[in-house]
Amino acid sequence: MQAIRTKSRAFSLIELVIVVVILGIIGAIAIPRMSRGAAGAADSAVMADIATLRNSIEMYRAEHNGAFPTSAATITNQLTQFTDIAGDAQATSDATHIYGPYLHAIPRQKVGLQKGLNGVSAVDGDVAAGWIYLVATGKIYANTAVGVKDQNGIDYRDY
Repeated sequence: MQAIRTKSRAFSLIELVIVVVILGIIGAIAIPRMSRGAAGAADSAVMADIATLRNSIEMYRAEHNGAFPTSAATITNQLTQFTDIAGDAQATSDATHIYGPYLHAIPRQKVGLQKGLNGVSAVDGDVAAGWIYLVATGKIYANTAVGVKDQNGIDYRDY
């Protein structure tokens, strides 16, 4: 009598181990690249937010006879509401409040300890503000500690 041979259609243990090792190698390559991409996205978002804020300040300056927003305490209202030539802000437009608004809202900070905050301060290191505004120069920058750098080694305060 002849023995009937059955052919197994399952994977062997060796084949499964090889597949798991290959997936592990692919994961080891892909995960660090994805995490660098997330950090790069935050860096790009901070750059874009600073550019938006600086452009808004320049538009305000152009329409207010070369004057910057008057203080860190008033910059939010002066950029997000209607203003008159003196910089007095109100929520609605009228015959004298014809300038602006330049922004819908102050963007939230994307990095550092003040991540998520959109307040503006004149005091460096203010824990309640995401941005620092210097009235004399019109410069605005991210409120991060000195030495907090992006993935390219550039201090966020130097953007």
